[in-house]
Amino acid sequence: MAMEITQFLLAAQSADAKVRTEAEASLRQFQEQNMPVFLLSLSVELSNDDKPVESRRLAGIVLKNSLDAKDAIRKEQLVQQWMAIDISIKSQIKDSLLRTLGSSVPEARHTAAQVIAKIASIEIPRKQWPELIGSLLNNMTQKDKPAALKQATLEALGYVCEEISHQDLVQDEVNAVLTAVVQGMNLAEHGPEVRLAATKALYNALEFAQTNFENEMERNYIMKVVCDTAMSKEVEIRQAAFECLVAIASAYYEVLEPYMQTLFQLTSNAVKGDEETVALQAIEFWSSICDEEIELQEFESPESGDSGPPHSGFIEKALPSLVPLLLETLLKQEEDQDQDDTIWNISMAGGTCLGLVARTVGDAIVPLVMPFVESNILKPDWRCREAATYAFGSILEGPTVEKLSPLVQAGLDFLLNAMKDGNNHVKDTTAWTLSRIFELLHSPATGFSIISPENLKRVVGVLLESIKDAPNVAEKVCGAIYYLVQGYEDAGPSASLWSPYLTDIISCLISTADRTDGGDSKLRSSAYETLNEVVRCSNIAETSSIIAQLLPVIMNKLGQTMDIQIVSSDDREKQGDLQASLCGVLQVIIQKLSSTDETKTIILQAADQIMLLFLKVFGCRSSTVHEEAMLAIGALAYATGSQFEKYMPEFYKYLEMGLQNFEEYQVCGITVGVVGDICRALDDKVLPYCDGIMGLLLKDLASSELHRSVKPPIFSCFGDIALAIGEHFEKYVPYALPMMQGAAEICAKMETADEEMVDYGNQLRRSIFEAYSGILQGFKTVKPDVMLPYAQHLLKFIELVSRDNQRDESVTKAAVAVMGDLADALGSNIKLLLKDCLFYDEFLCECLRSDDEQLKETAGWTQGMIQRVMVL
Repeated sequence: MAMEITQFLLAAQSADAKVRTEAEASLRQFQEQNMPVFLLSLSVELSNDDKPVESRRLAGIVLKNSLDAKDAIRKEQLVQQWMAIDISIKSQIKDSLLRTLGSSVPEARHTAAQVIAKIASIEIPRKQWPELIGSLLNNMTQKDKPAALKQATLEALGYVCEEISHQDLVQDEVNAVLTAVVQGMNLAEHGPEVRLAATKALYNALEFAQTNFENEMERNYIMKVVCDTAMSKEVEIRQAAFECLVAIASAYYEVLEPYMQTLFQLTSNAVKGDEETVALQAIEFWSSICDEEIELQEFESPESGDSGPPHSGFIEKALPSLVPLLLETLLKQEEDQDQDDTIWNISMAGGTCLGLVARTVGDAIVPLVMPFVESNILKPDWRCREAATYAFGSILEGPTVEKLSPLVQAGLDFLLNAMKDGNNHVKDTTAWTLSRIFELLHSPATGFSIISPENLKRVVGVLLESIKDAPNVAEKVCGAIYYLVQGYEDAGPSASLWSPYLTDIISCLISTADRTDGGDSKLRSSAYETLNEVVRCSNIAETSSIIAQLLPVIMNKLGQTMDIQIVSSDDREKQGDLQASLCGVLQVIIQKLSSTDETKTIILQAADQIMLLFLKVFGCRSSTVHEEAMLAIGALAYATGSQFEKYMPEFYKYLEMGLQNFEEYQVCGITVGVVGDICRALDDKVLPYCDGIMGLLLKDLASSELHRSVKPPIFSCFGDIALAIGEHFEKYVPYALPMMQGAAEICAKMETADEEMVDYGNQLRRSIFEAYSGILQGFKTVKPDVMLPYAQHLLKFIELVSRDNQRDESVTKAAVAVMGDLADALGSNIKLLLKDCLFYDEFLCECLRSDDEQLKETAGWTQGMIQRVMVL
């Protein structure tokens, strides 16, 4: 029986903190003591039109939050909690919610629709609540039902389709849902509220319509209704209809041919003259078509040897009309669009779509765009100059180097001059275009660059002058420098060309990072990211002294951050961001200088001071810094090797903190990686800390709270620890190995239809093999027999993986390597096991036929190890 909770719900929203706290406590107590009746009471409150709007609103929110959560573990707990409720109470709750769809209060109807979908997401996949779809459709088919009920019902149908999978409904139900939704879009029968709800519901139901789109008659009907709806007089309905067309372009590309003439007309009219929200969706339609065709072309690529599914070449056919349409949009800029990264408008959408068209059709776009560039680039109106530059920058990816090279050669000087344009927008877009040129057409390592030794000085000069410009322009200039220096990485003799400019570039980037107006945009972090790339790509033989001078400068800056006065959380965040950037620069400097024996001494001499700074950063307790400082410490451990031991007593507590940081799981993952770095640096000197580290790693693996992405690195880390401490790993075997076997069994049962799960499964399998390899190698010379009881399970796991065609290259390598390690470490002890295994010959042959030299080499070594065992 439901309880009266109106007063508690109203008091929980009181302005008086004491009243509010007491009410929240009462609600919580009720929830904990009797969850089923609590949920029933909320549903009764929500459904009662005599209750205040405020109490009903909160009842709906609490009800929804009792069924769903963003966090996967919490969500699973809520699902189990709902499943455990008595069926009669669940029926009463569901009846209340279905009744609420007819409420006179719009907000209550809307909330009920959402909650119905949350319950459906739990029950329908479990074949419960079979009557739901029928009940909702009943509201739609009865002529005398009020419009408000139909609107709420369509909302509920849309949300249900969003929450469940298309496999959860039988085709008859799908047909009935689509019929109801498409009829709901009918202008003659329904008012705008119902039509809008129907159009939004169709968007969510499109995934279910596969069979209907294969049937020409049904498809024609759906397309006609959507196209008609895209011409409704209400803006919101037109926008929703175009959103449906965008989704149809992605899901049903291959059947669009008969409708393309109509769709071009519709989208063209919308782009030219409709409200911005509608025009943006019309442009998005063409971007989606490009995405489909780019993907289909990748299938057809000669490398794959597969002709792939045919594509209709809609973009190529539409080019003569589509490109001018998109070029027109570039002239619709907004005055403040450079200052705000979140702005998305017609001009930006048009430029983005133009870029996708260039990637789709390649060279064919160039003659259509260049006349627009040439006729607008010199006009007095800044909008024309900016649009011309944006058009040019947008088509640089797709066409061949041969086609673009003469144009860019001719235009580079012009663009460098345009960095002095009187208009901020023009300079912003010019800097962006230069960065695109350097990213796509400057690759001395492959023998082609738009930049010659003669014009490099001018290019660097202009960039270093322009980096002093307004923050938004300076930020784009940082991007241009980033790609300019990246082009010289691994470029042989050409890499020396920019070494003379290194000092000036570094000092300009540091000045840029220090700008007082740099915090408003992303300028400071861009300047530091670019500085990292400059150091990373520099030729160490020529530039070591410059980088060595940079080291104390950055250390000094990091030291100064400790003195920043922290008054507010904003101050704390700024300090954290700055420390993160500076730790990032130090990490790159440490890696660069420790890459040669001559320069490594610089790091060894400064190591004590560097480590002291990192420890102080940890002392500031900013979670954003933990990541960067941890990564830098990993680099320092690698550089200092066994000397890192002296830092461990002081550093260990922060290592523990990192391994226990479930909330910020990235920090936890990075800390696991650093444990691996430390093991490689210290070898058996890490032993005193291993009990604590292994205890925390095992706890992490057992935790249901820790994000799953951290678990694979933990297994790899077991291998690192075992390699470092050898026979001393024996005491951890009874705890670590069952965990590894359990994870191997989970891999066997993983869902293979989900791409994300396939990737995760590959990471997990690779890391389990890496763990086994490290442990086998660690015991090899001293106690190989420790691993005998686990050999059969490991071979079974390798066999299972060898038969899986979804494994990636890295898993194959790890599987072959661990098989060799097993034979190498256990020798004749596993002769009988190998005799029973018939799979490995075939697996090794597959690997030996591979194009990957490293894989072939590993497979050859493994084959030798197995042959040695067999003749023993």
